This record gives sequence, structure tokens and C-alpha cells, in this order.
Amino acid sequence: MEIKTENRQQTKRSLQQQILDVAPVVLDFVILIVQVFYYIIEATFRLFKPVDPEPVKEELVLVTGAGHGIGREIALQYASEGCTLVLWDVNQKGNEETAKLIEKSGGPKAHTYTCDVSDRQNVLSVAEKVKQEVGDVTILINNAGIMPTHPLEKHTEAEIRKITDINVLAHFWTLEAFLPAMKKNNHGHIVSLSSIAGVVGIPNLVPYTASKFAVRGYMEALMDELNWNPYNQIKTTTICPFMVNTGLCKKPYVKFEKMLNLLDPKTVAEKIMYAQRTGVMECTIPSYLLKVNHLTRLLPAKAALKVKAFFDSGVHSDL
Repeated sequence: MEIKTENRQQTKRSLQQQILDVAPVVLDFVILIVQVFYYIIEATFRLFKPVDPEPVKEELVLVTGAGHGIGREIALQYASEGCTLVLWDVNQKGNEETAKLIEKSGGPKAHTYTCDVSDRQNVLSVAEKVKQEVGDVTILINNAGIMPTHPLEKHTEAEIRKITDINVLAHFWTLEAFLPAMKKNNHGHIVSLSSIAGVVGIPNLVPYTASKFAVRGYMEALMDELNWNPYNQIKTTTICPFMVNTGLCKKPYVKFEKMLNLLDPKTVAEKIMYAQRTGVMECTIPSYLLKVNHLTRLLPAKAALKVKAFFDSGVHSDL
């Protein structure tokens, strides 16, 4: 009889221990559900009442690839807000032309530096000059990129390495140069240009697509890593534009031109600055493309391929 009583007590204690073990997990799950619903409600509310853009007048903005295209337009947009601009480009002439356009538009004097972002030592050396001559960069816009467009077997080893060096590794060198000061001051914003080719694979752009998927991946991981610090005030924004009319897309084709055509660089730059100023973590331009991609990824693979084929947009070989 005593043995049975003891066994019942042990069973009771075991059950209580199991409940105590499970309780924290259940509590965490309930908190998670509440948080998810809160952010769904917040996102829905923001559809009708968007976030007011933060002022950027006191920021020091560095733009890579500022000598032409999207980079030039980004520089002009931030200059119109009174920011201090640091312009980087491997093309000195184009870079200085951007600075002159800023001056002509009534913006503040822009600081130009010739820099090959694919060269780590060059990046770190020029970055040190920027710190000494201008100050700590607070908004870093990794825009520089190249886009050869032809079938994979037509890409040379040198070309693939160059795509990786400029489109991916350069971002790590600029982060190595400027992220420590952002962490020290607990203030900053990192904006990286991916592409619609970083959202969905596109023929004739296999190495380029790989590089732009890499940008999205490292930015997502970087955001999570920064947020290990519960007081983190450094933000990240990843931008994935559709094809932009900058000359990089030499032979584009679009099935539904009225719905989805080549984007104007100035419009893209405006949306990039707005995304940064409103704290958007990731977006496509147009914005609906990211949502379409998320929904398509829920479909069976073969069905998703049919949806992609229906839109039938991309680039022909430039060879």
C-alpha cells in the first residue's frame, strides 16, 4: 500500500515537472502569437497611414557607383534634402559630373573620391580619407554593380569573378570600413541594392542573379546579427528594383509593357530614399512584385514556373 502511494506521488511530481517544463514554451508561443497579430494590424494600419519620412539633413551619406545611373540620381535626391554627400566611383569623370550637378541644383558641396570598390585595400584606404576629411558615414548606400547579360557558358571565369567582386564582396569591404563607427555611435543605416534578379532567377543573368540573391541573404543575416543588441539603432534596407533604364539592360523584353516596363532612374532613386527614410527593411520596385513572389513561392514548383513564364520578362543576350 505504501509503495502504491509513493508511486502515485512520484507520478504526480513527474506530471507537475512536465507542466513546469512546458509552461515557458507555451508562454513564449502565446507571446509570439500576440506579437504576430500586433504587427499584422500595424502593417494594415500603415497601408492607410504611412510612416512619416525621417529627416536626413544632418546625415553623412556615402553612395557607391555615384558617377551615373541610379547612383547619380540617389546622390541628387539626398542632396535635395541638404545631406552631406560622399560620392564614390571608379570613373572619376562621371563622379565629378555628379558633384557638379549637385552644385548646379543648389545642393551642398559633394565630396568625390575615386575608388574601386572591388579592391578591399583601396576601399579601406579611401574610407580612412573620408573619415579624416569629412567624418563618419551614417548612411551607406551600396549601389555599385555590373550586369553582363549572356548564357552561363558564355561567361568567362574573369567575368564571373568580377561580378562577384563588385556586386557582393565590395559590400563586405564597405561594411568593414564604416560599420564599426556606426556601432560605436549606435546610429546608422545600410542600404544595399539587390535586384528583381535577386528575388527570382532570370536567364542570361545566372552569375548576376547569384550575386543579387547573395546581397539579400547577407542583408537579412546582418539585420538579425545587429539586432542581437537589444538597443540597436542601426537599420538596414534592401532594394530590389525591376529593370531600370540606365543602359545596363541592353536588350530587355517585357510582355506586359503597360503594367511592368523599364523603370526611370530618378523614380527609382526617389523610392530608395523614401524606403530608407521610412525604415523599410526590404522592398521591390514596384512594391507589389515582392508580394507576388511570396505568393508564387507557396505554389508547387511546376505551377510557379508557369506563373513566371506567363509574365515572360527578362533580357536577351548581349553577345
